[in-house]
Parts: sequence; C-alpha cells; structure tokens
Amino acid sequence: MTSSAPPGHKPLAEQLRPVELDSIFGQEHLLGPAAPLRRIVETDAAHALILWGPPGTGKTTLAHIIGRLSDRQVTNLSAVDATVKDLRAAVSESEQSVIAGEKSHILFVDEIHRLSKNQQDVLLPGVESGIVRFIGATTENPSFSVNNAILSRSMTFRLNPLARHALLSMMQRAITNDASPLKGFRVEEDILCKIADAAKGDGRQCLNLLGTLAACAKLDTTGSRVIDSDTLETFGSCLPIRYDRNGDEHYDLISAFIKSIRASHPDAAVYYLARMIESGEDPLFIARRLLISASEDIGNANPTALLIADSTFRAVEVLGLPEARIPLSQCATYLASSPKSNRSYSAINAALSEVRQSGPLEIPMHLRNAPTKFMKEQGYSSGYAYAHDDLEGARKLAYLPTALKGRRYYEPIPVGTERQLLETLKQLRPTQD
Repeated sequence: MTSSAPPGHKPLAEQLRPVELDSIFGQEHLLGPAAPLRRIVETDAAHALILWGPPGTGKTTLAHIIGRLSDRQVTNLSAVDATVKDLRAAVSESEQSVIAGEKSHILFVDEIHRLSKNQQDVLLPGVESGIVRFIGATTENPSFSVNNAILSRSMTFRLNPLARHALLSMMQRAITNDASPLKGFRVEEDILCKIADAAKGDGRQCLNLLGTLAACAKLDTTGSRVIDSDTLETFGSCLPIRYDRNGDEHYDLISAFIKSIRASHPDAAVYYLARMIESGEDPLFIARRLLISASEDIGNANPTALLIADSTFRAVEVLGLPEARIPLSQCATYLASSPKSNRSYSAINAALSEVRQSGPLEIPMHLRNAPTKFMKEQGYSSGYAYAHDDLEGARKLAYLPTALKGRRYYEPIPVGTERQLLETLKQLRPTQD
C-alpha cells in the first residue's frame, strides 16, 4: 500500500524554497559569516549583480531573498520570452516608485545570457543611474555571454554546484522541517546518498527527485511513510524499459564476432562475419562494431587498428555488398591478429565512474583559460607553466582536482606500442599529480 502524493501542486523544490540567507546550502564562500556577497546583501548595497552558476544552485532564490531583506519589489523576467517592451516597462515602474519617494525596484532577469545585445543595452541607462537595481542570473560564463557594458557595471559572483553534504543537509531539512510536506517521512540514509549523487550538484533536481520518491512511499505498520530501497525500485520501474536482446540471433552473432576478435581468433571472427553477411546483416552495422573493437579491445597496443577500422567503414559506405565483404574481412582478421589492450577503455570507464560518484569537482585555477581581463582578475590561469618552455615546472603542477590527487585511470601494459607509452610515462609522470 502506498500513500498519496505530498500535498501541494508545486514541485517540492518550489515549496521549500529558502527565504533566509542561512537557509541556502552550499554557497558558504559567498554567504558565510563576513563573506562578500552576504555583506553586500545585508548592507543593501546590491545595485547590480550577476549570479553565475549551474542550475539548481540558488540563483533565483538568492535574488528573491535580496528583495525581501531590502524591502524592494522584485520584478521577474526570463530572457527566454522577455521583450524590449517588458524591460522598458520594468525600468519605468521602478522609476515611478523612485519619483514617489519609494525604494527602487529590483529587476531580476533569469538566463541573462539569452538576452540580445539590444535588449541588454536597454537596461544600461536605468542600471547606471540607479533608477532600477539589477540582478542577472546565468549558467554561462558572463565574459562571453553578457554585454561588456553591463558586466563592467555589475559585481559577478559565482555559485558552486552543491556538494554531496549540502544536498544531504537539504534533504534532511525537507523531512524534519515542520513546514515541509515531507515532515515525518522516514528515508534510509543510503537512499538519500543515491538521490544526492543522481542530482549531480543540482539542489532543485535533488529535492524534486525526493518528492517523486515520496509519492511512491509506503506506509509501515505504524502508519509512518517510508522511502526505502523498495520505493526506489518502484520508482525505477516507471522508467523506460530497455529492449530485451536475449535470444536474438542478431546480437548473438555480433557478440560471438567481437569476442573472437578480442581473443585473437581470426578464423572464428571471419566465420561469424560470413554468417552475418549471409543472413543479410547491414554491413555498416558490422563496420561500426569493428570501429568500437579497434579502440576498446586493441587501443594503444596498436593505434593503427583504429585507422584501419575507420578506413574500412568508409570503404563499406562506398562499396556496399558484395564487395564490402573484402575490406570487412581484411579489418576483422587484422584486428583479431593485433596485440590487445583495453586500458584506454578501462581508463574512461573509471574516470566516468569517478565523475558520477564525486560530481563536478573544481578544476584547478591554473588550468583554466583566461581570454578576458575579467577572468584574469578572477585568478584564471594564474601560476600555469607552459610545458614546451618549462617542462619541469609543468610536471610539478596539479592537473586533477584536489580531491583526486594522485589518482590513476590510465595504466598502460607492456604490450605492442603501449609498451613504449608505459616507458615514456614512467619518465614523464610526476610521483604525485
């Protein structure tokens, strides 16, 4: 038996939108005690701000809190559908308030990077004169997406993706706060961790995922609503089901073909190739699988394999059957006879697993590009050593995020060409990244 959905027609993230600075999670560098943005907000000095950060990090929430704390009316516009007329009307309304002796309004423009240059120019006079206060939110680098005139008149603050502990705290508040529709729900700790990891730093997505699971929550023997592994499984059953390939000769043949190549059995590989050709298989499908095998199973043990597989794909496109059987056979037997290494394949899988587990960790500042003066002032590229001029200095720098120092994803093996890469990396890799 499951409970009904939580009350309220709004998504959970909207129902629980913070109204105080201390209720915003994950932005302590901006909003902690004595932090720069907090001081600006508390002294009502936020004349023109640009809030830059990924989705679900609190940009819209922060704009509304600024309006509440400063006792100023907030006019919300989205750059997706705002017109020049809308912008002028917002500035005009604020001007009328100023003339009447009241406080100027705050004009909040979401996705400001989508405003045209002409639309951004409309804002300038009002922002510059103080007739209207301005807050723009963007997920894009403002150096590239925001008019230089507005950028130079605004203070830009970068919001970070929410770390796992921030997302967990946010969800804990959702199930303990008296005003929350999830008050009293019991949620297993590992479920909260899985939700946090799935949200990938997005607080809005995190809460909405929790809300969706709450709609599937069970009632236990005491009448309490419980979100557990069974609830997660129920939710998962609502997702699209993958096509069942079991028992399909089409996939059995391609599986046998690739496994024969991987195990260096050219005779078996060419036999299964013949089976597929004779059964009417699309030759381009076979060629695509050869491309994958050349990189996944052979990799840097013989980098030429990928070039041959690519040439084979192009030849098959041009020739078609029956002639395409010839380059397909040449490629299949070459790949099967090549030395094998799956270390490049393993490396990307390990790195992807890391990204999914750790989320978007911060890139070291010295590795970031700094094409604009603004970005240089923010510390981008500071301390970078150009390897062609200073190899030792470049080797000593950290290239992975701090939390991943010393991590290895690619470990060559002493087979084929990869043996040379292994020896080279022994010389070039620093003892610690």
